[in-house]
Amino acid sequence: MIHKTAIIDKNAKISKNVIIGPYSTIGPNVEIGSETVLHSHVNIVGNTKIGKNNLIYPFSSIGTPPQDLKYKGEKNSLIIGDNNKFREYVNINPGTEQGGGITSIGDNNLFMVYCHVAHDCKISNNIVLANNVQVGGHVIIENNAIVGGSCAIHQFSRIGESSMIGGMTGVLSDVIPFGLSMGNRNNLMGLNLIGLRRSKISNENIKKIQLAYEKMFKSINFRENIKSLDIELKNNGFIKKIINFINSDKKRPISLPPNIK
Repeated sequence: MIHKTAIIDKNAKISKNVIIGPYSTIGPNVEIGSETVLHSHVNIVGNTKIGKNNLIYPFSSIGTPPQDLKYKGEKNSLIIGDNNKFREYVNINPGTEQGGGITSIGDNNLFMVYCHVAHDCKISNNIVLANNVQVGGHVIIENNAIVGGSCAIHQFSRIGESSMIGGMTGVLSDVIPFGLSMGNRNNLMGLNLIGLRRSKISNENIKKIQLAYEKMFKSINFRENIKSLDIELKNNGFIKKIINFINSDKKRPISLPPNIK
């Protein structure tokens, strides 16, 4: 069902069973998958492809040009998966040439009121961004992460799988998978034990992750500490994810426990 007040470009590709509410605007290069619902006053423009069964609430703005002074109108895109919820006033920008030209959003994510996702971000699956989370450009957020309300995430930061960021945290350093990070400028405060249990990770594996965490972050020389881990710990699949995360990218520093020496 498409409301009579909606303005939809004739070249937009709208699948069957899409609902478009009053006063919504859809641009010429937009694709919207089946069962997606746009409530009133939704604006979708740019080279934007949206999957199936997404819910987009009033005053969301999706696909508008990047807020990047280097952007000069080059071709870019925004790709959104399935089963996402974008609450009121969410804003998502497509990519830039410097970041590969694509902003991508996976499946089953919740973006609460007033969230902003900047250019060239890669948001994976089953992620929650609470109210007023501001995500800078080129940020990577991995599966099952939770970001608390009013957080600001610095450009090029990485948020690891199943990690949790406390509310009102300024994220300037990468957060390891399964980590718990918070503070005015984020510190690593331990492991996201609640998230580990919710993910149905066995107690045996949780104990191994805890042991590896203690050994890795016993001193400021955490990279050297990783090398000295027991083979059994290094070969654990969950611990491997932490080690690979630490070793794979160095644009931002790794978030560390406070007062580590």
